Amino acid sequence: QVQLVESGGGLVQAGGSLRLSCVVSGPTFSMYGMGWFRQAPGKERELIAAINWNGDRTYHADSAKGRFTISRDNAKNTVYLQMNSLKPEDTAVYYCAARLGRSGTVYTGGYNYWGQGTQVTVSS
Repeated sequence: QVQLVESGGGLVQAGGSLRLSCVVSGPTFSMYGMGWFRQAPGKERELIAAINWNGDRTYHADSAKGRFTISRDNAKNTVYLQMNSLKPEDTAVYYCAARLGRSGTVYTGGYNYWGQGTQVTVSS
């Protein structure tokens, strides 16, 4: 059973930064592509960033490019989302997700496992 636990959310002023972390249980973290999603009230869940199994390929949504960076540390079973220059419209619950697949592919869908989410609130 794969379990994902996010942390690092909170309240921040516009222009500030947060770093989200997601720790994945189990010895096979490097077998998974990882993604960060977010869901704002009344909106659909959207993919913000994704990374392949060894971190040499990444994807960032247009809304995240230049401000957010996804990374991973396979030795720590952890994926990160560094968020800079935060805006009020970034306010959402942020989820990490895992999809089995040890290839060069960066997955934009088909995730099998999800964390419980962490709230990010950006005040203006």
